[in-house]
Amino acid sequence: MKRKITIALLVALMVSGNIFTAKAQDANDILKKMDNVMYSPKDMTGKNKIILIDKTGKEEMREATIQQKGNNKRMFRFTSPASQAGIAVLSLPDDVMYLYLPAFGKERRIATSAKNQNFAGTDFSYDDMESKPFAEKYTPKLIKEEGDIYTLELTPIGKSEYSKVIMGVHKTNYFPVSTEIYDKGNNKVKQAKYTFKKVGIYWNAEEIEMTDLKKNHKTKMQMSEIKYDSGLSDDDFTVRKLKQ
Repeated sequence: MKRKITIALLVALMVSGNIFTAKAQDANDILKKMDNVMYSPKDMTGKNKIILIDKTGKEEMREATIQQKGNNKRMFRFTSPASQAGIAVLSLPDDVMYLYLPAFGKERRIATSAKNQNFAGTDFSYDDMESKPFAEKYTPKLIKEEGDIYTLELTPIGKSEYSKVIMGVHKTNYFPVSTEIYDKGNNKVKQAKYTFKKVGIYWNAEEIEMTDLKKNHKTKMQMSEIKYDSGLSDDDFTVRKLKQ
């Protein structure tokens, strides 16, 4: 009788272990598939309308251009209003980022410790502006499946100002639908909503709305005039180009 109980316990432990491994594998799978959706084009160019909305509902409009190559090169540059035109950020491989401020006429390297700071008065941080697959930044865990959404808990790899990110991923198309960002005290400090639509064969983030819950302030980024696979070169993503 004792032998039967022992065998039953071993089987139960093995089954639960297999379920845990499967869930971990599913989480990694989901995150990698999401990265593939977001970074599948060889390159991308487009325009951004940026809408800053304060706690009273007052709106401020900006415009920008964006270029991206692969999953680790991105250039984002403001084109209007005049007070913001020319401000640009360049994201390169190996966690390298540069900011260019026309008023000073030179670029500066953004330290890893400063990537949690907001970019140019928006509610997006430098970390949000970085071109880097989520699977390289986070360890995922599948915590819920409901309707069309997988919910992942993402734990930062390495140093971070955040304790975790809770992300919703569409089950069929694997694009992100929402994120909730938590500080070291496990308080939700920011949240984002994503609207995707298909442009040709690729899914594109038509709008991203980022809300800073502490400041009660939000930023909407709306993309338009998207072009894919136009043949951008590595020379389009250099400090020299950043300053032009």
